[in-house]
Amino acid sequence: MRLLVIGGSVFLGRTFVEEALRHGHDVTTFNRGLTGTDVPGVEAVRGDREVTADLRRLVAGRHWDAVVDVCGFTPRVVGESVRILSGHADTYLFISSISAFPGWPSKPVDENSPLHDCPPDAGPEDGDYGQLKAGCERAVESSFDGRVLIISPGLILGPYENVGRLPWWLRRIARGGTVLAPGDPQREMQIIDARDIAAFGLDRIAAGATGRFLTSGVLANTTFERLLSDCVSATGSGAELAWVDDAFLLEREVEPWTELPLWTPDAAEFAGTWLPSSAKALSVGLSCRPIAETVRDTWAWLSTEAPDVLPRYRSTTPDQGIDPNKERTILEAWAADRGG
Repeated sequence: MRLLVIGGSVFLGRTFVEEALRHGHDVTTFNRGLTGTDVPGVEAVRGDREVTADLRRLVAGRHWDAVVDVCGFTPRVVGESVRILSGHADTYLFISSISAFPGWPSKPVDENSPLHDCPPDAGPEDGDYGQLKAGCERAVESSFDGRVLIISPGLILGPYENVGRLPWWLRRIARGGTVLAPGDPQREMQIIDARDIAAFGLDRIAAGATGRFLTSGVLANTTFERLLSDCVSATGSGAELAWVDDAFLLEREVEPWTELPLWTPDAAEFAGTWLPSSAKALSVGLSCRPIAETVRDTWAWLSTEAPDVLPRYRSTTPDQGIDPNKERTILEAWAADRGG
């Protein structure tokens, strides 16, 4: 296939490119060249999707079997890209997000769950991340003359991750010592590797598929304890995990999800975090590798190729990880509380 990847230099976009090249597809990437380097073997076209002239230069004399859009965040911008690319590709695959569903994370969701109410011409100030993703979906559906595929990932991990969730845990655990581990160690999670999303997306393009697929992995494919234990094994650090309960952490104003990445307390607002359904995608071929493999391969990337400071996913994405002094203070208080 001939593929255009908008983005293609970091995390999921880079993973799509590598997976496509591995299968012998011809890949064009379109990006500004600011965030990361292009994968060797692609046709790299420099440009900004917010500049109409750059988009028109991109499509001149070109036609692709599919567009893979991994970096659409503003409906108005996505809509302009789609209108110019329409007629120059047969399929438009848009990477959305589970955050486009207002029911998540408090409730389980699937492809039939309602989306945020956001119009297809919304600007960057017209909503938050999830709301704007829903508007982007509508922009693609309303403006592309061809097959439309929408993939709504859940929690994505794997090599090249630039949000910093698993990288933070791996780097913290690699330092060794006693590591603050949050909440219930048996909390069941549902995680998916970026490589599995890329393989699934390319398969759906090749099959001529349309519609929306939620790709969040397999229910209960790990627990927090197994995930962090996999980090200990991958790094070989011998770190000791000290499990501290939700209430104790909340009393000390530890921020869920960011200060201790992936931690969701046992509370109604997080009740559906790890319960979305990928049944539709799994039924047509989504295959998910063991989480231990994701952890191992992410550590291999971090320890050999990754920069010390990862490129940011978005400028508004909060930093991941707790301050070491705060972690130490909480661990000391926890040990004293338990008579240690």
